Amino acid sequence: MTPLPFEIHSDGVLVLKLEQPGKPVVVLDHELIQRLDATLDALPKNIIGLVLASASERVFVAGADLNAIQSLDDDQLHRYLAYASSVYAKLSQLPYPTAAAINGAALGGGLELAMHCDALIGAPSVKPYPIGLPEAGLGLCPGWGGTCLLPARIDPIDAIRRTAEGKPLMFDEAVAAGLFDMVAADAASLLGTARLWVANKAREQRTERDGSPSRHAGRLRWAAKTVAAGDHLRSELSGTQTGLVVLACQDAGVTKGWKACLEVEQRELIRLRHTPQAREAIANFFAKTKK
Repeated sequence: MTPLPFEIHSDGVLVLKLEQPGKPVVVLDHELIQRLDATLDALPKNIIGLVLASASERVFVAGADLNAIQSLDDDQLHRYLAYASSVYAKLSQLPYPTAAAINGAALGGGLELAMHCDALIGAPSVKPYPIGLPEAGLGLCPGWGGTCLLPARIDPIDAIRRTAEGKPLMFDEAVAAGLFDMVAADAASLLGTARLWVANKAREQRTERDGSPSRHAGRLRWAAKTVAAGDHLRSELSGTQTGLVVLACQDAGVTKGWKACLEVEQRELIRLRHTPQAREAIANFFAKTKK
């Protein structure tokens, strides 16, 4: 499997770019995930941190492969989701700081992948772009931990409500919500800003190493706030199928941990894609993209 392109800069930070030659935007299909897997396994040892970026000028990552979600049988889809989770875990467990450089739309699985990094670094664009988890708009739910990761980065009530409704933030809303750890002045300075964040974090860690085996453990310390947010929204969201699923994922994550959150998400995603609502929404999505 051909690794993804990367460059090591003089500051010791490696910039890794997600690419899909011949395609207008980056989508998380099986081949791209395999290439990311191979690249993470072969990273040089002499780097101080990593920036995950996109080779696409239009988007960071448009989302997961909806063709796979629509066409794979249940067992195949489960293996696709579980495999990607194992690859993203490698990213989250790297022994140095990581940052995702968001240059355009980061949706669904694309945002979930970015949130496996320590930091999200954003940049404005001429055309405002969305960042979020829109799966509920297709009658689905996130499958790679988004229900638990987003409330760790912005207000849990807003995160849970938006996930249940499938309503992404626009760039300015994401900035105001505190989703980004740093915001570059413009697109041209995005990678430099992300590298700066990583290099500064690496210097901090030289004096005081976090020491935790997985950064998810730290991200799930939102338990108390998330429980309160879920209780606040329960009556509001219990009237919708996706709302109930998001709350169930939250409950699993809070009470049983990260792996339980993933298990519930992936089980429910596989179930939901068979519902009439999801089938109709996905069919309509493909019909629009073909026009």
